[in-house]
Amino acid sequence: MLIKIISHTPRWVFILFFVLLVLGYLQSKTRTVSRKKVIILPCAMIALSFYGVVSAFGISAVGIILWFIGAATTTWIGLMLGSPKGIVCKDDIHSVIIPGSWIPLLLMMAIFFTKYMVGVVLARELPVAGSIKFISTVSFFYGCFSGLFLARMLVAWSALKQKT
Repeated sequence: MLIKIISHTPRWVFILFFVLLVLGYLQSKTRTVSRKKVIILPCAMIALSFYGVVSAFGISAVGIILWFIGAATTTWIGLMLGSPKGIVCKDDIHSVIIPGSWIPLLLMMAIFFTKYMVGVVLARELPVAGSIKFISTVSFFYGCFSGLFLARMLVAWSALKQKT
């Protein structure tokens, strides 16, 4: 059955997977990031996460509310922890040095595999696809992943703001 699922997966999904792997690997290295780039990846992953909820379940109040609850919860936790640690604003105040971390890769893979799993469930028309528990759980986790990206972005952005 796994071979059948993979064989019916569109090629662009594999391309996206490898692009995310490369982006995640790059995030594992200490790097200098401009003001604009501080927000690009988090915003893209947050959009992909929210799109995952809307594309799978439509404009569902339960899905959207639970996505926001998950995002707000993990954003708050991330901000309280001040994660990621060690961000330094460069002297030119237009960029920050962000220490490498594997967390962005883990978050990207979590969003990717959640979206893939939901796609399989919907394509196979499994009975669980329409259950409120499934919609709630998936939406909440999508929101949690987004909140962690948002918290990381806000911590980096605050390092820029402190210098100006």
